[in-house]
Amino acid sequence: MTVTTILFDLDGTLLEMQTEPFVKGYLKELGRYVGDRYDAEKMLALIWDATKAMIANQEPDKTNEQVFVEYFSRHGQWDKDELWPVFDAFYRDVFPKLSHMTYPSPWAKRIVAEAKRQGFRVAVATNPVFPRAAIHHRLAWIELAPHDFELVTVYEESHFTKPNPAYFAEICQQLGVQPTECVMVGNHMQEDMVAGTLGMKTFLVTNWLEDRGEPQYPVDQRGTLEELYAAISQRTGVFAR
Repeated sequence: MTVTTILFDLDGTLLEMQTEPFVKGYLKELGRYVGDRYDAEKMLALIWDATKAMIANQEPDKTNEQVFVEYFSRHGQWDKDELWPVFDAFYRDVFPKLSHMTYPSPWAKRIVAEAKRQGFRVAVATNPVFPRAAIHHRLAWIELAPHDFELVTVYEESHFTKPNPAYFAEICQQLGVQPTECVMVGNHMQEDMVAGTLGMKTFLVTNWLEDRGEPQYPVDQRGTLEELYAAISQRTGVFAR
């Protein structure tokens, strides 16, 4: 089946960065922000555990946000109505300033523009363990916005996370496409290349490659961001007509 749709990972792919140091730095800033009012160490540990609950969730009727909030409320000592405005303020006032932890380059904007010029539908398939605001800010760091894509996955709307194949199946359902019509472009062997188990083509971006070792998945094509741009613009490899 002809490829019509490209799903782009964000962290480490369109947004050039090392994910683990970024997450550690971001949580350190969050801890510093809430530390004067709350027990930051306990809160950050609870955030990690609630994130793990999202990743493990298999209930299709609960969004990732609902899973996170339920776990946080059940195991934490803080009132959601008191704490969530603090989180919202952090994402509004502090998170946008964390771009110095990443290495944004012009490639992302060029690649997305070329994909659209070639007639592909485009979506951002970023792991939806972050609130909408955090994901939209990261898009802004590469001079892109949600309206540049048909879909951007966020934890308020998604019901699964990577590396669960159900996450990719949900994207296909939302876009009204078959997995065989899609190419998943990402830098993570386990979280992105698992899309191939649904029948999607895969392109592994090597600039900020992440590979935990197991499991390994077949990769249809791999290369740098520059090589990804060339493959899209020349319609070669998984992007061939």
